[in-house]
Amino acid sequence: MNRSWALGDLLSTLFERRAARDDGAGSQPLPQMCRALLSGRGEVSGMKLATQVLSRYRDADAEERRAFFRFLATDLDVDAEAVEAAARAYRDAPDTTRLEQLMQAAEPQRQELLRRLNQAPGGTADLVAMRVALMQAARDDADLTRVDLDFRHLFASWFNRGFLVLRRITWESPANILEKIIQYEAVHEIHSWSDLRLRLEPPDRRLFAFFHPAMPDDPLIFVEVALTRGIPGAIQPVLAQDRVPLRPDEADTAVFYSISNCQRGLRGISFGNSLIKQVVEVLSRDVPNLANYVTLSPIPGLVDWLRAEPGAAPLLDDAAEPPADLLRETAAFYLLEAKVPDGQPRDPVARFHLGNGARVHDIHAGADLSPKGRAQSCGAMVNYLYEIDRLEQNHEAFASTGAVAASKPILALARDARARRTKDKTNHGQPSL
Repeated sequence: MNRSWALGDLLSTLFERRAARDDGAGSQPLPQMCRALLSGRGEVSGMKLATQVLSRYRDADAEERRAFFRFLATDLDVDAEAVEAAARAYRDAPDTTRLEQLMQAAEPQRQELLRRLNQAPGGTADLVAMRVALMQAARDDADLTRVDLDFRHLFASWFNRGFLVLRRITWESPANILEKIIQYEAVHEIHSWSDLRLRLEPPDRRLFAFFHPAMPDDPLIFVEVALTRGIPGAIQPVLAQDRVPLRPDEADTAVFYSISNCQRGLRGISFGNSLIKQVVEVLSRDVPNLANYVTLSPIPGLVDWLRAEPGAAPLLDDAAEPPADLLRETAAFYLLEAKVPDGQPRDPVARFHLGNGARVHDIHAGADLSPKGRAQSCGAMVNYLYEIDRLEQNHEAFASTGAVAASKPILALARDARARRTKDKTNHGQPSL
C-alpha cells in the first residue's frame, strides 16, 4: 500500500468526521438528515452530509437506532402502487423508458440512501458495522428483515470478488492487522503473540486473507495453512509448539486447518470459495511439489444432532472416551445424511466445503481433544479433499441434486451406520446409533 496515500486518506477521514461533529446538522434527527441527503445533488455536499449522518448514527443510543431502522423499513420502502402502475405501463408498451421507470419504482429508496452513505470516508466499514446492529434488531422486529435484504444486495455488489485483494499475512505484517487475526480467529484460538508467531513464521506455515480497498486494514476472511507430509488426522500435532518445521520442498500436502470469517456484518456474503481457489493457485505456484489440498475441519453440529438421536449415550458420556469406530460411523452418517429442511447438509462446515466442490475424504476420532473440540464433535474432525480436476463436477452435482461427494471408505462407514439404524429400528421400534 502507498503509505502517503494511506496517511492522506486517514487525515481526510478524521477531518471529515470532526467537521460532522462540529456542524449543527449533526444534532438533527436521523430521518430528517437522511431525507436531506436523498434530496441533495452535489457530490461534495452529499459526502459531507453522509459523514454527518454516520456520525449521528454512531452517537445514537439503542432506541434511536431502532427508530432509524424502522424509518428505513417503512418510510423508505417500495411504493407498491407505483410498482404496479409501472409494471402495467411496461407490459402495455415494453420500451427502454418504461423499463427504467419500472426498475426505479421497484427499488426501495433506502438502497439509494445506503449508496450515498457509502460515499463518506470510512462509510463502507460503518455500514458493515450498522448491519450487525440491524440483524440484532431484526430478531425482535421481522419488518426489519426487508432492510437487511437491501444491505445484502448492495454488499454482494460492493464486495464482489473483483474488488477483493489477497494478501499473505506474515510476522512482519503491521501490528494492527496481526491483532485482528488474533481477535477474529474462530476455529482454534490464538492464545498469545508467540502462538500467533508459530502460525506465521515457520517455513511450513502460511496465512492468507482477503481485504477490500475500502477497508484496507481489516481482513474479511482468512485461512491458515500447514504444509505437511501426508494428510494429518489430528489438530494437536499441527499446532504443537515443539514440532519440527518442514522445509516446503519436503511437504506434499497443504492443509487448510482454520478458516475464519471476520466481519459479522457481511454474513451471507460468500468469500470462502474464492479464497480457497486463489490460495490453491498461489501455493501450487510457490510450492510445486504439493500433491494434496485438504482441510482438517471441525464438525460443529455433530453433538447437537446427537442429543436428539436415540442410543447416543456412548458418544455423549463425558466420563469415557467415545468408541472410535462408532464415532467415525456416526459422523459419516451425519455428514452425508443429516439435512436441514431445504435439503442442504445440516453441518455448516460441510455445506461450505461441499458447496465449493470438495469431497468428504476421511473422518478421525480423537482428532481435537480441546474442550471446544470435545463439546462440539466428541473430538472428531474431518478431511475435505480439494481435487482440482473434480471441483467443478462435484460442485455441480451438489448444487443441482444435493449429492455429497465422498471417498469409498466414508461411503462404507455411512452405509454401515445406516444398516445398524435399520436393524435397531426393526428390533426395537426406533433407530439407534
